[in-house]
Amino acid sequence: MKYLIVGLGNIGPEYADTRHNIGFMILDALAKASNVVFDVNKRYGAIAEMRLKNKQLVLLKPSTYMNLSGNAVRYWIQKEKIEPENLLILVDDLALPFGFLRLKTKGSDAGHNGLKNIQEVLETNNYNRLRFGIGNDFPQGRQIDFVLNPFTGEEQKLLPERIDKAVEIVKSFCLAGVNNTMNLYNNK
Repeated sequence: MKYLIVGLGNIGPEYADTRHNIGFMILDALAKASNVVFDVNKRYGAIAEMRLKNKQLVLLKPSTYMNLSGNAVRYWIQKEKIEPENLLILVDDLALPFGFLRLKTKGSDAGHNGLKNIQEVLETNNYNRLRFGIGNDFPQGRQIDFVLNPFTGEEQKLLPERIDKAVEIVKSFCLAGVNNTMNLYNNK
């Protein structure tokens, strides 16, 4: 069985450690723990492939910028012949407190431009997503600055453990299925 795990983020060193790039950070941690490296010369993004027991995972960090992520997702789903239920998008979420993790099987884009584009390109909002809470402690009208800035010093201390938990959820999604994983991890 084959899975496409997509971490959303923006390309370029100026975005590397920003809140908006938590999807990239989770994929980097998963790849590092599995001793795989990303091939950055692939179409629409950096790709790493790994095995998890009898599952094959294709890890994608789109190179299309956040608001065009749908093109990369569609291309790799089609190229790898991955069933829609085996797609998982890793994304930052302003509506969740920092470090909260919530796995969902469908839903709105919640104002997230990456999810909005994926929904438009795939013509559905029925795809799995793991939302990583980044909080919303910013002055009105300063949302863009907030998501494009690094985590605070206190958040950075907590980030490794929360990223490890997100990696654990990704693995469970592939091995135990979305419903079992939601029951195990949501609201905890």
